[in-house]
Amino acid sequence: MPVKNTPDFDIREYKKNLRASFKEKRLNMSFEEKSRLDSAITSRFLSTTAYKSCKTLLTYVSTAIEVDTIQIIKTALSDDKIIAVPRCVPGTRDMIFYIINSLDDLEAGSFSVLEPIVQKCTELTDFNDAVCIVPALAYDMNGYRLGYGKGYYDRFLSSHKGMTNIGIEYCCCTVPNLISGRYDVPAEILITEKYTKIINITKHKKINPNS
Repeated sequence: MPVKNTPDFDIREYKKNLRASFKEKRLNMSFEEKSRLDSAITSRFLSTTAYKSCKTLLTYVSTAIEVDTIQIIKTALSDDKIIAVPRCVPGTRDMIFYIINSLDDLEAGSFSVLEPIVQKCTELTDFNDAVCIVPALAYDMNGYRLGYGKGYYDRFLSSHKGMTNIGIEYCCCTVPNLISGRYDVPAEILITEKYTKIINITKHKKINPNS
């Protein structure tokens, strides 16, 4: 969808339409096609130096239309990584990552997404040597993402520096450019079923006009 820089341009409507379009692309995938793409993306992710060298992996737990992370979590657990999964804080746009030791530490939470069971898990406080897989409906070639519109990850990434942010996405849900906010944090690595792209985030870094 082309971006029109006009006075009557409604960015909310623009993003709403984009989200609907990319959700439809995913819903139209057959089970076999999605499984094949997920397997290819998982293989590429697990082969990256970022994953192999990290101590801690932060990741979402995938829903039916998202790039699968269940196999990534299982492999990371067998690789003795520290695995942390987010839990949304009710009434806020914040989320807290908790360390899980198995998939049995998860329960249906906000938006029917699997989240850590707080009573069984420990809050993650050390984000050193961490890799964060960031969910999105779409990514562009500069690492910017189209999220779900809730703002959880935007807030989290802005307040937690130093992690390696990785986007995993289907090629059909990648585009040359997306509209990005002034303080949006781009992914440093973008992985699809066909390629792994290292992104020069310094080139695209937003400048604070008040600094």
